[in-house]
Amino acid sequence: MAVTEVPFEAATVGYVERSPKANRRRRRRFPWYAYLALAPLMVVLGWFAYYPAASGIFFSFFDWNPASVSEFIGLENYATMLDDKIWWKSFGNLGIIFLFGIASWIFPLLAAELLITLRSARAQYVFRTLLIIPMAFPGVVTALVWSFMYQPNNGLINTTLENLGLGFLASNWVGDPDTALLALLFIGFPWIAGLPFLLIYTSLQNVPPEIFEAAEIDGVGRIRRFWTIDLPLMATQAKILVFLAVVSTLQYGFMAFIVTGGGPDNATMVPVLRMLNVAFQGGDWGYAAALSTTLFFITLFFSVIIVFFRRKKTESTSDAKGM
Repeated sequence: MAVTEVPFEAATVGYVERSPKANRRRRRRFPWYAYLALAPLMVVLGWFAYYPAASGIFFSFFDWNPASVSEFIGLENYATMLDDKIWWKSFGNLGIIFLFGIASWIFPLLAAELLITLRSARAQYVFRTLLIIPMAFPGVVTALVWSFMYQPNNGLINTTLENLGLGFLASNWVGDPDTALLALLFIGFPWIAGLPFLLIYTSLQNVPPEIFEAAEIDGVGRIRRFWTIDLPLMATQAKILVFLAVVSTLQYGFMAFIVTGGGPDNATMVPVLRMLNVAFQGGDWGYAAALSTTLFFITLFFSVIIVFFRRKKTESTSDAKGM
């Protein structure tokens, strides 16, 4: 078959080269004044979010007295922080909380793996609903219920141990410095109803069924399938969970405040509680602002590192695909 040569002029009929300025006009679909609609939102966000944070950083250099004149003292609050043994002990407790939280993911992971093996979609829906219903319970209710369970005299745990003939194991769980932190960490056991379970289960649910069927036909066992198929597919969700775990651990304090108040003997003290105690019990608002500022920059530091590595990983993956 003969190939007809098409002249360049004919091949380019209808093609109009656009200037960069024309392309920019085309991309700008909305007039600039339409963004003024965001102005009220930015004012509210700036007043209630950015202004308190900026004022906290500013007053961390003062002997802050909200009711009168505040004296500028430079870095004195930060020098006091370096000698604050309770503050640094709270970070040690925070490290234990973080490691324990990572280890507890084994339970939502196991629940998601067992749930995904159910062939009936209706059965999966029923069990999934039962597993995540506890997420609807207020955190205060959970804390108060577990506080009652930990009561040394008539608490559910000690009463059950005594009825089983294991009374020697009974303890003042949240009143003993040796067991208080561990008891605090066990609140919510088995820790299934939460974000880790939802992310892990969603990642497994999005895997095409054909992959699991092919693995079953090839004789791949359940454990081998977990290591070779399931776990690699959950890598992205695992990175997200680690990022969220770092941020949430640095902000941890609600459960400890309700159950133990940071005691006994500062055994469950965390940075957030230390700041509250310094501000509301000690009345040292400038020092509390310095602690808050330090915690803010620590959180920002870890967030930037995690985002940077995720971005580098994304860029390297994109470059590999483009080769």
